[in-house]
Amino acid sequence: MLKNISSFALVIVTLLLTFPGRAQEPVKLRASVVTKTFGFGPVWIASKQGFFAQQKLDVDVLVIRGSDVSTQALAGGSLQVSGASSDAPIAAIEHGLDIVIIGGIINGLSQYIMAGKNYKTYEDLRGATLGANSLTAGTAFALRRVLKAKGLEYPRDYKLINVGGSPQALTALAAGQIAAAPLSLPLNYVAEEQGLNTIGRFIDVIPHYQLSVYSVRRGWAEENRPVVVRFMKAIALANRWLYANKEAAIDLLAKETRVKPAYARKGWEFYTEKGLWHPNGDVTFEGLQVVSQIYAEQNQAKGPRPNPAKYVDQSYLRDALRELSSR
Repeated sequence: MLKNISSFALVIVTLLLTFPGRAQEPVKLRASVVTKTFGFGPVWIASKQGFFAQQKLDVDVLVIRGSDVSTQALAGGSLQVSGASSDAPIAAIEHGLDIVIIGGIINGLSQYIMAGKNYKTYEDLRGATLGANSLTAGTAFALRRVLKAKGLEYPRDYKLINVGGSPQALTALAAGQIAAAPLSLPLNYVAEEQGLNTIGRFIDVIPHYQLSVYSVRRGWAEENRPVVVRFMKAIALANRWLYANKEAAIDLLAKETRVKPAYARKGWEFYTEKGLWHPNGDVTFEGLQVVSQIYAEQNQAKGPRPNPAKYVDQSYLRDALRELSSR
């Protein structure tokens, strides 16, 4: 009798271990964002609303300041997913690194150029020191393009120093350390509340721009394709939830980014109305074309304009959406 019970127990254990629907251990991933600002909201939602966990992913979201630093960490294997300015993986790919963009985070420009009380126009910035999150990448790319359109050439007409992302730039502005800096919405409203002046909006000069993206090492992604697809499923679900749950999204993002709910509301409305968050977390090739063109210009690349398709693999997101539609 005891032998029969033992045999029966062995069969049950074997079935539990081989049954396709058995519980899986969550796969641990390290992902990055370059700053904890409003635009990276889909990442916080995927984490806080349980979309990563739903896909059996244990994602450690790290804030790594500097898109180039984040991309270097990705290339070195310290990260599995980098959330950074799109020019960083583009530069890495152009230098021969095995990196590819798999989705979009911020598909446009929400930045306002905010300035100290003595600066009210673009012309007032001539000869001044401005702050950015980098000297040659990220929003500095766009800042230099905007200022050039307004008649200000770098470095002839102004100085540019690295002060960090929007929260750090606001601190430097308030302290009078710089004359102006781009601040991502809704931090521009905080700056206005402190008496700082609005010079202009990036989006009025550059309507299409792929600001930030998710990128991975191509070889790792192919070896772990089901995991990458699950990551993109979580992102797609987070972006859909963001659009479908306005009040809850505003509340969550206000708390995560530490801004007033009224400012978070303006931020949500701007990002959704302008399409800065893609409903499924995809990229815009029109925006990537602008970024790759500016990159080529700044690096004095010769030949035809680069095709943004060389930097992107949408197959992971396509597979993710196919699986979601079949549920």
